[in-house]
Amino acid sequence: MRNVFINFTNHPSELWGAEEKHTALQYGEIVELPFPAVDPQKDRDYITKLAEECVSRMLLLNPAAVLCQGEFCLVYQVVSRLKEEGITVLSACSERITTEEQGKKVSVFKFRQFREY
Repeated sequence: MRNVFINFTNHPSELWGAEEKHTALQYGEIVELPFPAVDPQKDRDYITKLAEECVSRMLLLNPAAVLCQGEFCLVYQVVSRLKEEGITVLSACSERITTEEQGKKVSVFKFRQFREY
């Protein structure tokens, strides 16, 4: 069985800071599974089917953990299904650090931890 950490977000791990990567690697190899675009005009049945498809793909990878962040209704269904399968599902927790530069507010997000759903 592989130790896999699935990044199911729209934030590729190649853009993460060292601390976030290091923390993810504690679960295993980072595998990118981009969060899909969710049509805001579609109904709950659409979300349910999309969640089933996404979770089926994830389970084939035998993940130790899944980082799941994106459109709220799909996240809810994916998290619920993965937890039913006994998979650890996480959200990234960051601190927003805001400064003002030349009259513009600039926000930098500092990774602090992964928090389990």
